[in-house]
Amino acid sequence: MQVQPPLPLPLPVRDGIAPSYIWIPEGHWDNVFSFLQAHFPDVSASTWQARLDKQEVVDQHGKVLLSDSAVKRGMCIYYYREIENETPIPFHEEILFQDEHLLVVDKPHFLPVIPSGRFLQETLLVRLKKNTGLMDLTPIHRLDRETAGVMLFSHNQSTRGQYQSMFQRKSMAKTYHAVASHLPELIFPLRHCSRMEEAEKFFVMREVAGMANSETQVDIKERRGEYSLYQLQPVTGRKHQLRLHMSSLGAPIVNDTFYPVALPCKADDFSAPLQLLAKSICFDDPITGAQRYFESKRSL
Repeated sequence: MQVQPPLPLPLPVRDGIAPSYIWIPEGHWDNVFSFLQAHFPDVSASTWQARLDKQEVVDQHGKVLLSDSAVKRGMCIYYYREIENETPIPFHEEILFQDEHLLVVDKPHFLPVIPSGRFLQETLLVRLKKNTGLMDLTPIHRLDRETAGVMLFSHNQSTRGQYQSMFQRKSMAKTYHAVASHLPELIFPLRHCSRMEEAEKFFVMREVAGMANSETQVDIKERRGEYSLYQLQPVTGRKHQLRLHMSSLGAPIVNDTFYPVALPCKADDFSAPLQLLAKSICFDDPITGAQRYFESKRSL
């Protein structure tokens, strides 16, 4: 389990980006420069030197670290992560609701929720921080980069846990729409349950024998020739659950590049969005007791 950084952070949020951090493990390095080079081989030496020269690498006490600063186990180093030539994502989010606790957003396809890999500025979290000025924003549930639709964020630390616990207790109703091949041999609505596990191939899930740990309610909203618009209501929230369940039923979601077969990365090809939409979410507000219902304005 990752150890959390000391608070408060010794570097401020900059352009919507909180500083990254790394704890020094057991080992020996001549100085902070050699440690950074060893632990981040994909970042050039000149990039680390530039960050050090700008005094943008500090320890947990805010002390500026120089190239020859000593490092030892137990130190926490802070720095700003940067990505050169990050590809713009030409789709935009829309704020559906905001109060003193929540921010509810309609996310477009292709936009990651949080910084990761080759995405930093072009993520929903960073965009929202920059556009709203809410620096304490935290997503309180998951949504894949490929999936569009309703996404909830907390921006009040004192009540965040109460909203997060709703998802842990599964005390909210989530409805998704998906376009996939019509399945004339099946009778709808139906319930699909299975045991899901991580597959050997990176990032992909699979169904295996054993006690079920995932459940999805599946129905058809309308026929579209050889395809149907499906309504999916997950009872559990496993990674890629809806995508794997639809594939297992014999109707992979249109433009799914993971199921039934993981295809090569399409990089920045935005021409074929996954036909999966987080259409709505409904729950009883743990603070006010009022029923909340939020619906995406998007459609497939």
